[in-house]
Amino acid sequence: MKAVIYARYSSDNQREESIEGQLRECGEFAERKGYTVIKTYADRAISGKKADNRPEFMQMIADSKQKSFDVVIVWKIDRFSRDKYDSVYYKNALKKNGVSVISATEPIDDSPEGQLMESIFEGFSVYYIKDLSAKVSRGMTENALKCKYNGGAPTFGYIIDEYKHFQPDPINALIVADVFMRYASGESAKSILNSLKDQGLKTQQDKSPTYSFITTMLKNRRYLGEYRFKDTVVENAFTPLITPEIFDKCQRRLAENQRKPAHFKPVKDKYILTGKIFCGHCGSTMAGVSATSSTGKTHRYYHSLNAKHKKACNKKRVSKALIESTVIDYALKLFDNMPLINRIVDTIFELQTRESSSLPALTSQLNQVEKEIDNVITAIKQGIITKSTKVTLEKLECDKENLEIAIAKEQIERPVLSKEQIQYWICKFRLTDLSNEEQKQKLIDVFVKAIYVYDDKMLITFNYKDGDQCIDFAEIKKFMDSKENPDNQKGYQGSPLSEFGDPSEIRTPDRQPFLKRYSLFLLFINILYFRKTYNISLYPAPFRHFRLYIYSQ
Repeated sequence: MKAVIYARYSSDNQREESIEGQLRECGEFAERKGYTVIKTYADRAISGKKADNRPEFMQMIADSKQKSFDVVIVWKIDRFSRDKYDSVYYKNALKKNGVSVISATEPIDDSPEGQLMESIFEGFSVYYIKDLSAKVSRGMTENALKCKYNGGAPTFGYIIDEYKHFQPDPINALIVADVFMRYASGESAKSILNSLKDQGLKTQQDKSPTYSFITTMLKNRRYLGEYRFKDTVVENAFTPLITPEIFDKCQRRLAENQRKPAHFKPVKDKYILTGKIFCGHCGSTMAGVSATSSTGKTHRYYHSLNAKHKKACNKKRVSKALIESTVIDYALKLFDNMPLINRIVDTIFELQTRESSSLPALTSQLNQVEKEIDNVITAIKQGIITKSTKVTLEKLECDKENLEIAIAKEQIERPVLSKEQIQYWICKFRLTDLSNEEQKQKLIDVFVKAIYVYDDKMLITFNYKDGDQCIDFAEIKKFMDSKENPDNQKGYQGSPLSEFGDPSEIRTPDRQPFLKRYSLFLLFINILYFRKTYNISLYPAPFRHFRLYIYSQ
């Protein structure tokens, strides 16, 4: 089987060895599996949040169309993408070309449970990004409160001193004051720009100033001595270059000269089944489409691409609201089946407790080094001391420390979650807010593998063994009618909101008492655990925060 390797690291703060280490471990994995590696792709110092910004990644996707390889090997799943949408989209693109994605260090297989485990890993990857962003934001907020430089291009007219504080630039500060004075006096921004170009002025990036350079400068409140970072505002943080009166006068002129803002179209509804819904007749993807009736109302559907573009399929389009509501209802029904939930939890726990390929090797090396240290110490005790004894012992101690650090990093990056923690994560989907598109999307991403739509029925495949459910449209209609008119009253008229999904208290009345009892049970178990261990560090940070969040609601 032919394979390619994809590697990536995120920032310049990481070393080139990060790529080389990924390539080495992926190569060793390929050798163990009997894969033939025909090419490697590597994006250096590029974030994994957006795939479009990674040239080597996009080249790999394009090369897959030639069907010259069968497998993409990555060091960890988050090396492929840290964005959930990109991950699903490009894995589906590779799958169409007969290519699968395999992690060299994470125990994920092609089984439905393995795909569910992959969703959990990707979920933690997204959490890592958000958590890292929050930590960086906290540090930058502290800098702002101390009026310190937070990075990025320095503001024209100021310089940064050795303590990272803003100080007026002896030359450019006078230019800033002059620009404000001239604009406040009635001179046009274009005239000011031309005069600055004639003087040979250069920006901080050593480029000629542009029109936006002038307008951005005129709107910048930093020239009032004001430091802003998100919601943090510190006035008189450093020496102002202009007076408030001149600044306000310039803002009034800018407001008068500003063009009328463009009218943007409202954001369209999100098609949450994109990439997972297929035509039952031809197998092609079904995409979201919309049409406007004579009354001006917009109707949204899923339509087979073969039927829409190639006219190679006669499958009619299906209502977006009907299909999405049905899939979500059947996904939520999974949580009424506790034996199934327990089986999924057991399977995931077994999958993620399989050791990575690197951890056993590191542990074996550490054991060998410790034996050699014991041998050297034994020799010293017996009086066998040579010139190289001290050097050998120091080297072994250094090797031991490095291996212990490497093992600790591996254990931190891949914490083993308990069954209770996995159950917490899965069962929180009971609380899915059906008015929240993001929460509904996450429910679909994690539990639904594929939907195949036929003329009279649809097949929903969930991410667990034997997770197929075939549903007749007649059954769906009967189910929807029972929800709209639960008491079978004559002359009943359904709520207009039913097209977009009923409120959660109408949709799931039978689950609420059980949910309350289940939450109290989890709280009781949690209290017993804390009384026994009294050590919160045993829980990984994501679940620690999750528990506290649930109980605070």
